[in-house]
Amino acid sequence: MAERLSLTAQSPVAMASSLSSAASSRLLSSTSTAAKLSLSSFSSSFSSSSSLKCLRTSTLISQHLPNLKRSSVVVRNGGFSTVASPKSAASDPDQLKSAREDIKELLKSTFCHPILVRLGWHDSGTYNKNIEEWPQMGGANGSLRFEVELKHAANAGLVNALKLIQSIKDKYSAVTYADLFQLASATAIEEAGGPKIPMKYGRVDVSGPEQCPEEGRLPAAGPPSPADHLREVFYRMGLNDKDIVALSGAHTLGRSRPERSGWGKPETKYTKEGPGAPGGQSWTAQWLKFDHSYFKDIKERRDEDLLVLPTDAVLFEDPSFKVYAEKYAEDQELFFKDYAEAHAKLSNLGAKFDPPEGIVIADATGATPEKFVAAKYSSGKRELSETMKQKIRAEYQAVGGSPDKPLQSNYFLNIMIAIAVLAILTSLLGN
Repeated sequence: MAERLSLTAQSPVAMASSLSSAASSRLLSSTSTAAKLSLSSFSSSFSSSSSLKCLRTSTLISQHLPNLKRSSVVVRNGGFSTVASPKSAASDPDQLKSAREDIKELLKSTFCHPILVRLGWHDSGTYNKNIEEWPQMGGANGSLRFEVELKHAANAGLVNALKLIQSIKDKYSAVTYADLFQLASATAIEEAGGPKIPMKYGRVDVSGPEQCPEEGRLPAAGPPSPADHLREVFYRMGLNDKDIVALSGAHTLGRSRPERSGWGKPETKYTKEGPGAPGGQSWTAQWLKFDHSYFKDIKERRDEDLLVLPTDAVLFEDPSFKVYAEKYAEDQELFFKDYAEAHAKLSNLGAKFDPPEGIVIADATGATPEKFVAAKYSSGKRELSETMKQKIRAEYQAVGGSPDKPLQSNYFLNIMIAIAVLAILTSLLGN
C-alpha cells in the first residue's frame, strides 16, 4: 500500500478559556477530476508512491480575540501535537534565514529542486487579477497545504513536496506556509545554478480550506490552442508574453511522469538512473541544472529522449513568443535576468504582506578566510585545502623557493643574520 501522509492544518486554538469549548471538528473531503498537467509539469526527482491522507481534523472557532497566538494542530499517526504559529501574520526574519539554510541541505540530499519550484508556482499561480477580495483572488497565500487544493489534478504529486518540507515548517513555526513555499521555490532555482531571485517575504496564510481557490486556474499542457491557452491563464494573472516565455524556461529543471500527468515516457537514458527515484522524461539532458538549454533543445528538437509539450513547442511557433524564445536560446544572461524578474513577480501575486512593504532577508556573507587549523599541518593523512596550499606556496616563493622545490640550504637566512651582525658591530664601533 502507498505510504499515507498527514499534513498540518492551522486553526486558532490559543483562546480564552471561556471560548475553548466552542471548538468542533469536521471532516474535509474533496473530489478530483481527470488529470491535467500544469505548465510547470515539474515532477520531483525525489519521487515516492505517497498518497494523501491529509487534514482529517480541523479546529474551528467562531469568534477571535485580537492579538492572540495561533497554533496548528498536527495530526500524525492518530496522535496530536501543537505547533506554534507566528504571533503576528508576518514571518520571523531570523527563522526565514535559518529555514533557507535547511532547504539548501534538503536539496543537497534529495535533489528535489524541480518539485519545490513547482510547489511555489502552483500556490501563487491561482491568482486572478479581476478579483479584488483577499483571499478569493488566489495567489501566494499558503492554501496549497490543504487537501481540497492538493487534490486538484494539476497538483498531482505535490503532496511529496509538502512531505519534504513539513519538518522545516515544524522546526520554524514563525514562518508562514505561504513564505515557506516561495522561499523553497526561489532557493531551488538558485541552488541549481540559476539567477538570484529578488524575493521579499511576510506573506499571510489563509486560515482554512474553505478559502482555497476553485479548480481550473492552473494551465494545462496540451490544450487545443496552446498559445491562446497560455495567454488566457497568464494574462489573468497580470503577466505578459515575455513573462510566459521566461517562466517556461524553468522546464530546464525536472521531469514529467506519465503516471501523474499522462505526458512523457516512463524513462529515458537521462532519467533511468535518477538521481532520486528513476524514471520520467526530462526536457533537458542535465535536468537538475538551471540554464538556457531548454530553449536550445526545444528549438533544435534533435533528441527523442527529451520532452516537448504542445505548450513548449508553441514558444517557437507563435510570432510574439518566438521573439523572446530565440533571444533566450542565444543569450543565457538575458534569460537569467528576465527569468528572475518574472519569478519574483509570480511569487508576489495575490500575497497579502505584513508589513505591507514585505521583509527582505539578507544574503549570507561571502566566504570568510580560512582559519588556521594546526591539524591541517600535521604529518598525518589530512589533505590541505587548496586555499592553504596557495598560502604556503606564496610564502615559499616570497623567499625564493616553493613547496615543490624547497630551498637547498639556509643560504638566504645566513646572509640575513650576517647583515644583522655587521649592523650591530658598526653601531658599537661608532659609539
